[in-house]
Amino acid sequence: MTQILLVRHGETKWNVKEVFRGQIDIELNETGMKQAELLAEYLSSIKIDAIYSSALKRALATAEKIASFHKLNVVTAPGLMDLDFGEWQGLPHQEVRNRYKELYTQWISHPERVKTPGGENLDVVKTRAMGMVDQIITKYDGSIVLVSHRIVNKVLICALLGLDNSHFWNIEQSTCGLTIFNHKNGRFVLTRHNDISYLRPLSGTVLSDF
Repeated sequence: MTQILLVRHGETKWNVKEVFRGQIDIELNETGMKQAELLAEYLSSIKIDAIYSSALKRALATAEKIASFHKLNVVTAPGLMDLDFGEWQGLPHQEVRNRYKELYTQWISHPERVKTPGGENLDVVKTRAMGMVDQIITKYDGSIVLVSHRIVNKVLICALLGLDNSHFWNIEQSTCGLTIFNHKNGRFVLTRHNDISYLRPLSGTVLSDF
């Protein structure tokens, strides 16, 4: 059996300000680093066989905190790279909503149909992320951590549950949230979703899923 521990990176200043990140390389903020430390401590008692991460700093820093407890090197994986939001990257949520009204409305109602100007669509993310998962379940019999991004994790969770990308908004992903799937006999089984129980020592407002 292969166990996949799917992790969203910790908080960044652009999560707090609701700015579209995509493939812009934003670092974790102070809260994000503390979140990553708490998650790493939470996972310290689990035998982890490998840790893969998006190469973007916010994901890599989260992965390295987890790796520090297991004497593992983090492997960067192109398959876990965030969606390229094109012209939306670096823009505040409200500005995108106002400037790209029709496309933004479609993004909220039918995300599976949207390709942002100069960017990618969710199917591109699905292809590269599922390619990564397929490699992992062939290579490992154990627990593997994948540290990635909100968009990637939502798409992966839908795919592993046999759902298409029209269900994207039915999945919530908090910063540093943990989702676990077991793969056995050709089937992915969801055993835990968006667990943030280990973040209780941090006081403060829980951010929206952005």
